[in-house]
Amino acid sequence: MNKKTPSIANHHKGKGFENQEPFKIKLVDTWRWRRQRKVLPPKGGYQVFNQTWCEPIDVTLTDDRVWWIGHSTTLIQLDGKRILTDPVFSKRVSPSQFIGPKRRTLPAITADQLPNIDVIVISHNHYDHMDYHSIRQLLARFPNVVILVPLGLKKKLSKWGAKQVIELDWWQSVNVTGLTFTATPAKHWSNRGLFDVNKALWCGWMIQSNVDDKQQCKTVYFMGDTGYSPILKQIGERFAHIDLALIPIGAYAPRWFMQSQHIDPNQAILLFDQLHCQAAVAIHWGAFELADEPLDEPPALLNELKGDRAFYLLKIGGSHTINRLGYGLK
Repeated sequence: MNKKTPSIANHHKGKGFENQEPFKIKLVDTWRWRRQRKVLPPKGGYQVFNQTWCEPIDVTLTDDRVWWIGHSTTLIQLDGKRILTDPVFSKRVSPSQFIGPKRRTLPAITADQLPNIDVIVISHNHYDHMDYHSIRQLLARFPNVVILVPLGLKKKLSKWGAKQVIELDWWQSVNVTGLTFTATPAKHWSNRGLFDVNKALWCGWMIQSNVDDKQQCKTVYFMGDTGYSPILKQIGERFAHIDLALIPIGAYAPRWFMQSQHIDPNQAILLFDQLHCQAAVAIHWGAFELADEPLDEPPALLNELKGDRAFYLLKIGGSHTINRLGYGLK
């Protein structure tokens, strides 16, 4: 495992981290938002939504491919290796399984049904992206799996039982099982309690095969959670060819509260263009009601706005090929 270090680290602050466009989640704003919340159900209700947006998963396919398991959890198959992103299989995303946001759609596959996993990447430590019960289930099945995390999370994952945890700063890269993983900047924040705000870093992940062969190299970008920021343009400058991007489109309303944390469908399309993505799959929607928009609004807006872009809306359980030219088939 060879790790490259970054030359600039101006997102470090004291014993924690900050965005290059710093923002703070104020308690008064959180209280105001929660007091005003009125989440509407999807049109036709939750049962119809499930019937519309879920399908059986087929993980026996052998080509380079990504499967959407639900929310930000995807299974990436690249160059014969399998990577899980932000694995969450629990019923709720909360410190407790008795309260907190609950699933409206089941994951397409359970942790016990997964094929062998080589690498897990985690974008940040919020409960809907780093879930204790899911990680413990995965470690029971794959005790030697390599887990890649942003700075500040290795100690937590090791305490949960992980044997191989690698921490990376923004722009650091590491080679694992023949694939190159690079932690990329994002505009977000972190915490799991009241006293650890921004003590751990947040990031996206660029995953590449055959990095020494420009003709054969395939690049998959898992964006993680992010608000819109000019810093994201640097990703397109450093990675000139993104074959498939996994871009979040949900948990964006109301904008006065969510705009610093999450992009909306319009900004997802803007980033698709600015990063010159060959193709994209929409994630971070359809499972948990983390914001005020109904579950079926993000895909409807994306469909209205995307035009002829290769920006795909998969069903939970659906998959898309990773093609060097960006032309894949569902």
